[in-house]
Amino acid sequence: MKFWKENQSLMWKHQYETVCITPWGQNALRIRATKFPNFTSQDWALEEPVPDTSADVSIELNCGENTQNPDVSITNASITNGRLCIKVDAAGIMTFYRDGQRILKEYHRDYDQPSCRQSRCLRIRGRAYKAIIGGDYEMKLRFESTDGEKIYGMGQYQQSYLDLKGCTLELAQRNSQTSIPFAVSSLGYGFLWNHPGVGNVVFGRNYTEWEAKAAKQLDYWITVDDNPAKILQNYTEVTGRTPMIDKALLGLWQCKLRYRTQEEVLGVARKYKELGIALDVIVIDFFHWTRQGDWKFDAEYWPDPKAMCDELHAMGTKVVVSVWPTVDKKSENFAELFDRGLLIQTEHGSSQKYASLLWSGDIPSTFESLRDQMIAGLHMGLAGIPWWTTDIGGFMTDDAADPDFRELLLRWFEFAVFTPILRMHGDRGPHDIPTISFMRADRLCSVLRR
Repeated sequence: MKFWKENQSLMWKHQYETVCITPWGQNALRIRATKFPNFTSQDWALEEPVPDTSADVSIELNCGENTQNPDVSITNASITNGRLCIKVDAAGIMTFYRDGQRILKEYHRDYDQPSCRQSRCLRIRGRAYKAIIGGDYEMKLRFESTDGEKIYGMGQYQQSYLDLKGCTLELAQRNSQTSIPFAVSSLGYGFLWNHPGVGNVVFGRNYTEWEAKAAKQLDYWITVDDNPAKILQNYTEVTGRTPMIDKALLGLWQCKLRYRTQEEVLGVARKYKELGIALDVIVIDFFHWTRQGDWKFDAEYWPDPKAMCDELHAMGTKVVVSVWPTVDKKSENFAELFDRGLLIQTEHGSSQKYASLLWSGDIPSTFESLRDQMIAGLHMGLAGIPWWTTDIGGFMTDDAADPDFRELLLRWFEFAVFTPILRMHGDRGPHDIPTISFMRADRLCSVLRR
């Protein structure tokens, strides 16, 4: 094991692995480990400029050895940035301290560990690498579990658990699932898994395990502070902060799946005006186009989009038009995009991904789902995303006239007024709206629904 200091970083190399710990923001350290000759140049989520930080790096030599000898063995090392300290023993096992109190330790059960009550024959290492044909590694990072610890954040998952301890979470985006791999612990630390790829995390009772399906290096960031608010401040200082949204967008949004014609949109907005209800935004969400990838209004049903927008703007209503990134093979743009290699090819290409204003996806119209959205909103806030909303009433119900659904809709409105965006949206049954007779079958992607 060879430790050394490089600039303000603590580094060491053992066999084929190189590890680097770098001060990165207030009371924070970034840890990278790889079996490649060099680290990548990617900072991923850590994209904000970080001011120069002076860390305390200590390397302790074996007692009695000649410190001038470059071949001298080393027993341990440490690096401290503010209130966060990482100590590394002779086997390269890291232990993390907040104000001198242990908060994390790598889960390591192997022959090269100095001492352990559990069997070394397990041969489980805190940092595990499995080679993948093609050059990357499947990587795992394991930590000892602490009884009584509570975990929050991680973005939005459709489940009822506020405390994530004991949960297994997929690190991938899906409709109604927004994975943000940042967790806040009741022990006073925040942890960012700095990998953009697909993986998993298990907050187990026996140990915590983070997994990246394919990567060139382990990369994570940790900070400590007094409370979740200060931890989030440290986190957003190095990852970026969501800008303030236009106040004009904080009112009532009206949307559904789907408005079929220009006149239908205008009819809804006119009714709001007639009732004296201020409609801030109306969303033209789905299938106003000829085919996906044509990125234009269908002239048969939307003959004059400009006149429509002018009337809506005169009523004080802004217009949001959904632009879907999918491209139909029959689209007028497909051939050129395909030929120029501009179409994304990915295993998870059908998954929805969200920007700085997020909603909780196509969720069921049930009281159980309403409960889950409350949990999801709290986790999103703890993951640093303030602009979040839901489909009021849920997205799917079989009968909008059902008294139970109407009760749910009222309760959901009561909840939604406390979210940043008040947004109506849904696919309501019964689906008894007659089809437009002149619409050709090949222009439909599904049965016409409300």
